[in-house]
Amino acid sequence: MGTNHFDAHVAANYDADSADMFDPDLVGATVDFLADLAGGGAALELGIGTGRIALPLSQRGVPVHGIDLSPDMVARLRTKAGAEAITVTLGDFAATTVDGTFRLAYLVYNTIENLTTQDEQVACFCNVAAHLEPGGCFVIEVEVPQLRRLPPGDTVRAFLASPTRLGFDELAVARQLGVSHHYFFGNGRAETFSMPYRYAWPAELDLMARIAGLHLRERWAGWRREPFTSDSAMHVSVWEKPAS
Repeated sequence: MGTNHFDAHVAANYDADSADMFDPDLVGATVDFLADLAGGGAALELGIGTGRIALPLSQRGVPVHGIDLSPDMVARLRTKAGAEAITVTLGDFAATTVDGTFRLAYLVYNTIENLTTQDEQVACFCNVAAHLEPGGCFVIEVEVPQLRRLPPGDTVRAFLASPTRLGFDELAVARQLGVSHHYFFGNGRAETFSMPYRYAWPAELDLMARIAGLHLRERWAGWRREPFTSDSAMHVSVWEKPAS
């Protein structure tokens, strides 16, 4: 079982602290992309959290089942309109199984990195493959490691600086591990939050998919199907389970 870093306090502030990810244009593009792949089938969200994507996807007519390790994040989801249409299983999404099969499974917002070993990430791909129906797809939205921005000998990289928030990645490059440090200020608030993660290159994720019996169908730089290039800071990748 993985470690739950999203306790009641983190869950209470999560939507506000991730406000840029709730931008309607971004959410709309994400839901359009996923709904297109789901077709008339059901979707499984790994790390469903407070329902940023699951709720609007469900409202588009896609049946959504979620898996999440944090009871507090799920409790926040349950306070929102439309949550009654979504079923959620508590557990580690690398290993937790649910009934039925799905046309689509997806992980968004770097959530695959919450699995901090290669074995766990491979297990996640295998778990998804077991839940997909033939011809179904697995989608991951995740960063491309920005190691070119890390000067030789440095281990810390700033990724966010604003009047109310600072963010730094502390990297152990030889082990493909990092700790993301967040500092929040303003309105009487002065808090920190740190979380470990494991980054992986697109090619490594492709190999994990092959181990699980999936193959790369498409890769984009974003949800609007922008071309993926050497300069892309993130990717949205789609792996497909063979139809037979």
